Amino acid sequence: MKDHAEPEEKQAMEQYMRNQFVFLGLRSPKRRVIYQDFVAEHGKPQDAIAIAKELYTQSEREFYYMAIDILTKNVKKQSVDAVAFYEQLIRSEPWWDTVDLLASTLVGGHFALYPELIGKYNAKWIEGDDIWLARTAILFQLKYKDETDAALLFANCEKWLDSDEFFIQKAIGWALRQYAKFDADAVLAFVASHNLAPLSRREALKHF
Repeated sequence: MKDHAEPEEKQAMEQYMRNQFVFLGLRSPKRRVIYQDFVAEHGKPQDAIAIAKELYTQSEREFYYMAIDILTKNVKKQSVDAVAFYEQLIRSEPWWDTVDLLASTLVGGHFALYPELIGKYNAKWIEGDDIWLARTAILFQLKYKDETDAALLFANCEKWLDSDEFFIQKAIGWALRQYAKFDADAVLAFVASHNLAPLSRREALKHF
């Protein structure tokens, strides 16, 4: 990845992320090609978690993205206790760029495999004071479609309705908007009966 870094992309990517992180300068399409070429030469990774741990020791943000990509491709192969590692990654220099992928693909996929984990971890994350874990709890059902646990989704949103944190308000609106594709009436009823932040309301009703 370092050999394929593009300095002209580096500055733009760092500025987009408000100069909070260091980048190599590798856009997603280029990163996917690098991965495909690596697999063609060396084969698929056998221990995704070990590789992700190694990638997360690097300073550039693209290594985090590569780690999440590899974990996502192997999400159905992980044991039940992988959730502790996912939680660790959520806490590792968190921002929306990594947390949203971890929430919707890794955590969401893992909970689909091991639904018995949902109660414990959802309660821990939504009741805590870490906004990124709370955002994960709100968003992990994004890809569940009509299998979404609506009661849990609405309860999670209710828990943080009074938050003035942008990333929480955005997550609430996003989760509601996504579920509205499958039960519009339920989302409309929830929005009508609750005092949502303007951002959450606007996002929730975006497609109505």
